[in-house]
Amino acid sequence: MPLRPGDPAPDFTLPSTQGPVSLSSLLGKGKVVLAFYFQDNTPLCATQVGMLKGDFDVLQELGAQVVAISADSLESHQEFVRRLGGVPFPLASDESLAVARAYDVVDETGKRCRRAVFVIGEDGRVLLANAFFQPNSPDQYQELFRVLGLEV
Repeated sequence: MPLRPGDPAPDFTLPSTQGPVSLSSLLGKGKVVLAFYFQDNTPLCATQVGMLKGDFDVLQELGAQVVAISADSLESHQEFVRRLGGVPFPLASDESLAVARAYDVVDETGKRCRRAVFVIGEDGRVLLANAFFQPNSPDQYQELFRVLGLEV
């Protein structure tokens, strides 16, 4: 069943490019943006991660923490970060798709995450659930910032 605003966000712990990352350790330190993406080193996913990288200062000013998640291995993530010239937030590896299943964002093949964005409040509840995020949609991207408190 898809997550909706007001639902409790499933906790997780995953390996990432910045060490183990868990939702529970991020809660209470501001809102959390979880950005699921399809695959490292693909053009649209590079756009999605690149947009968050480009706006990272604004996201931080809004008190948000960012975690990007895909089914790729940690080694693949590290290469993707290198190709992007560094990424200031963790790319987490969900090779088993356990977290993608918990957030109901496994794609039709059953082998990858769909592009999706969730904003989790400090209380651990979902504030925004976009299970079909389109990085090239200005409206969807602006919605993310509205939920974080920016007037766009």
